[in-house]
Amino acid sequence: MLEPIEGLPDNALGFTAKGNVTSEDYETILIPAVEEKLKKQEKVRLLYHLGDEFEKFEAGAMWDDAKVGLGHITDWEKIAIVTDVNWIQQAGKIFGFAIETMSVSGDVKVFHNSELEEAIKWIGENW
Repeated sequence: MLEPIEGLPDNALGFTAKGNVTSEDYETILIPAVEEKLKKQEKVRLLYHLGDEFEKFEAGAMWDDAKVGLGHITDWEKIAIVTDVNWIQQAGKIFGFAIETMSVSGDVKVFHNSELEEAIKWIGENW
């Protein structure tokens, strides 16, 4: 399940993943929110929190995650990934490296769950 995170700046979206994250969560919550935000502005910031209540991604959700991430690769201004799940931290770092390598303007930063407040602050900062 994906739950929106309230109180972020107008140019940012935030979601907390809990339990099992499904393809339906992406198709009904995350993707429409990203598309709607991009109708109003050129770039979007995303805070994605996978905390202690997160259990797993279903295969379809992982595919949707890749599609939205890469499909909008030039539309991301900042992405903060907040998790203690090692493989997700590593995937976030690889995605950030891909953005840098492609010379796409955007920044990806990975935070531990204990750094959620720092991630929220970072997502709102101007460069």
